[in-house]
Amino acid sequence: MISGIVHMLRSGARWRDCPPEYGPYTTIYNRFNRCSRQGLWFAIFEALTGSTGVISSAAIDSSHIKAHRSAAGGKGGPSGKPSGARAAAARRKSTP
Repeated sequence: MISGIVHMLRSGARWRDCPPEYGPYTTIYNRFNRCSRQGLWFAIFEALTGSTGVISSAAIDSSHIKAHRSAAGGKGGPSGKPSGARAAAARRKSTP
């Protein structure tokens, strides 16, 4: 049971995607939820580390998006192509 819970928390997947080797996903989730409500995970962490690990309220966000080097636009400079309305009103460039 604990291996299944740790696996799901480390992978960040939905409980429904729990591998069948750990048993039914509902059982794994219900046991995790029950232990969380009883404060068991906090007690285990405190016993293993010797501290509560909670200093104060803090939030760290390390989300980022990796963009392709050309994501900001095409090759430099403004587009030399006129809009459709301007192209229709412009003088023809071909020889009659």
